[in-house]
Amino acid sequence: MKTYTYTEKKDTRSGFGAGLAELGRTNPNVVALCADLIGSLKMNEFIDENPERFYQIGIAEANMMGIAAGLTIGGKIPFTGTFANFSTGRVYDQIRQSIAYSGKNVKICASHAGLTLGEDGATHQILEDIGLMKMLPGMVVINPCDYNQTKAATIAIADYDGPVYLRFGRPSVPIFTPADQKFEIGKAIQLTEGTDVTIVATGHLVWEALEASKALHEAGISAEVINIHTIKPLDDKAIIDSVSKTGCIVTAEEHNHLGGLGESVARVLAQHKPTPQEFVATNDTFGESGTPAQLMDKYGLNSDAIQNAVKKVLKRK
Repeated sequence: MKTYTYTEKKDTRSGFGAGLAELGRTNPNVVALCADLIGSLKMNEFIDENPERFYQIGIAEANMMGIAAGLTIGGKIPFTGTFANFSTGRVYDQIRQSIAYSGKNVKICASHAGLTLGEDGATHQILEDIGLMKMLPGMVVINPCDYNQTKAATIAIADYDGPVYLRFGRPSVPIFTPADQKFEIGKAIQLTEGTDVTIVATGHLVWEALEASKALHEAGISAEVINIHTIKPLDDKAIIDSVSKTGCIVTAEEHNHLGGLGESVARVLAQHKPTPQEFVATNDTFGESGTPAQLMDKYGLNSDAIQNAVKKVLKRK
């Protein structure tokens, strides 16, 4: 069984900052906008090197989306930056009308997603943003798993012509993907091979899925782990090919089970390969204040929860 280790932990928002800085050096059409959260979004390096290509909008997120849409008309590639809660729920009408409906080439970059925002609590911990964004026609939805993949995704979406929602987080998480790995929008990555169960995970839950697969291997259960960094467009073939071999699947995400990755996978299975499925996700609830580790444990978003879901779904094969 292939195993993964790490030597460093780093926040995925810093991967976004590094990718944006790289784009500042290589793509003169890339511009950045922020809603008064420069430090939190790690945009300082881009701003220091390209002050004339940065717009500080202030706490006016709806205005930021409108300005970003307008900038595309002149050939610019705007990257907007604020928390995931303010990147989606607060500005949904502007995104729907000015960006998605109009097909504008705006990159909506959303930090502090999910429960692992931590102590700021439920008002800031958005757990429905994937659902909101994937339902918009033409919107690409990306949720990378670590620093390296977030940096690669940030660079890759600049070459994609159309609206993108890029979701990342606040806490430090293990870096386990190669720094030079090519990022392909819509292409899942198989991390381990297995024959008993498929585990499909996204974002921070990918590492937890790998940890779960190691424990399951020791218990005699062979788990195939797939990293779904792009939730829309979803890699249907990778899912169908895997469950055709394993016969059951667990989906894992730091998001509500309603509207997230799990429901997208369920659609694929219902249409092409009906298969027993279990969901590791929050259960139609808001979050609360606490450390990231406390919250992931309480709401069942960790390796133990994935292992339990695997044991449950195996009984349904």
